[in-house]
Amino acid sequence: MSVDKKHDLMINGFGSSGGGQFKEVVVNGNGTINGNIDCRNYDCNGMGTLNGDASAESVRINGKGKINGSVVARDIKVDGHAALNGDVTSETIRISGHCSIGGTVKSEKIKINGKANIGGNCESEEFVTEGQFSIGGLLNAEDIDITLHAECKAKEIGGQTIRIRQKPSGFMKLIKALFPTRLITDMIEGDDIYLEGVHAKVVRGNNVTIGSSCEIDLVEYYEECSIDKGSSVKESNKL
Repeated sequence: MSVDKKHDLMINGFGSSGGGQFKEVVVNGNGTINGNIDCRNYDCNGMGTLNGDASAESVRINGKGKINGSVVARDIKVDGHAALNGDVTSETIRISGHCSIGGTVKSEKIKINGKANIGGNCESEEFVTEGQFSIGGLLNAEDIDITLHAECKAKEIGGQTIRIRQKPSGFMKLIKALFPTRLITDMIEGDDIYLEGVHAKVVRGNNVTIGSSCEIDLVEYYEECSIDKGSSVKESNKL
């Protein structure tokens, strides 16, 4: 089917449609699409449910959207509430709202300013967040830059450059006891590692800096290691 022969799919009130190939797919009301879609842009501004896979240039969810299948897109942006229940593959993923992903994630760049829950592994060249996240598997990226505003979790973390810092704020210090700004993980492994507010069983790298408020069972390093007095490290070994 040529691009010129494709038509738009618009749902502005209550409605449902089958899947197919489209130019634009826009849900402004309460809409359900049963089947896979292949389109240029998928925009969900209302309450939309896609019972199938989505293949698109861009996927944008500003309302409350659910996709009960895999998503393949060049750009994914979530400003509302999204539930993507399959695997997600994209060049860029930007999450400013709340996004739940049931499967694995592969992307060149991931930026989280809201909240993200990922059930499987998360693989990216660049992972940047000032929000909150939970990753059930491995977070693997060449460049990881995390600023902690709340409690974050990942089963394991691996990368080339890993920076995990706590947000400096007087207000955050007042509520730290109730809402700890920390990252919990079993293992962190990389080349250059800087950590603040991390609770981990094992940290392993070439150059490792353990900043403030960390609790680490074992640190292993190849070149250099420094440990802040405000952190607890049970054991450190040079490899």
